[in-house]
Amino acid sequence: MLTEFEYAIEYVVTEIDELSRIDKFVSLMFPQYSRTLVQKIIKQEALIVNGQSSKSNYVVRVGDLIQISEIPFVEMDIKPESLDLNIVYEDDEVLVVDKPSGMVVHPAPGNYEHTLVNGLLYHINQLSTGSHPFRPGIVHRIDKDTSGLLMVAKNDEAHRILAEELKQKVTKREYIALVAGRINNTTGKIDAPIGRDFKDRKKMKVSDVGKIAVTHFSVLERFEDATLVKCILETGRTHQIRVHMAFIGHPVIGDPVYSKKGSDSDFGQYLHAAVLGFTHPVTKAYMEFISPLPKDFEEKLIQYRKN
Repeated sequence: MLTEFEYAIEYVVTEIDELSRIDKFVSLMFPQYSRTLVQKIIKQEALIVNGQSSKSNYVVRVGDLIQISEIPFVEMDIKPESLDLNIVYEDDEVLVVDKPSGMVVHPAPGNYEHTLVNGLLYHINQLSTGSHPFRPGIVHRIDKDTSGLLMVAKNDEAHRILAEELKQKVTKREYIALVAGRINNTTGKIDAPIGRDFKDRKKMKVSDVGKIAVTHFSVLERFEDATLVKCILETGRTHQIRVHMAFIGHPVIGDPVYSKKGSDSDFGQYLHAAVLGFTHPVTKAYMEFISPLPKDFEEKLIQYRKN
């Protein structure tokens, strides 16, 4: 079952450094997947090029559409771990958790422990199948260094309904971000497609061949050289707020990837998923949750106010 993303990976080749086999190209483009793992994907016929399953010796060309429908399950069980989770709501269908900055949402190749999923599996013995064996219960994700609210599905039907609501852009997601520079506009809309950055494969960028991405923002507070903003997602692309705010010249403060100054503390980036609203998959009642800013985030604001 896939969520709002049709494929685990979907990428249009816009440029290539040299003629390259598909297994080598994908492992370079997506460093989290080793060449051995990519070859397993190919054997499972889960790597699609221009609508057809690919062979390992296929040579990549500009314009190729590369899609991976699933990542093969590595021979390793996800171990439940007793982690300190802040669960703000739970019933038989759904759970809402307030994730701290620094915690990865789900296991991935090379990172199988200490994730939110490990903690969830310790807390409860039933989660939805999810979109991948490493992502049980995970309907949507936030970055490792982003704090805040996530909804988790306990069964496949709840997952399907919540994922469809996300796809229909009904789910309410509001973020608070501290960004560099002073934004003079009171409100703004950033409508710029986002795709993979070919030159730095761990990054995303605004790209003509990217997927549609829309972020709305409003100014909450201005400082001498920074601005506190509320961001509302209309779409859910990887690193969307971080990429969009950097694109307009106001990167999230502490962002280790998109801010030239990088992170200046152990906290990470000052981006917080503050509001989450959705329709309960069974009762059909609208539910909304609010998460206060983390202590480190508040202390950062106090510093700016003093200055």
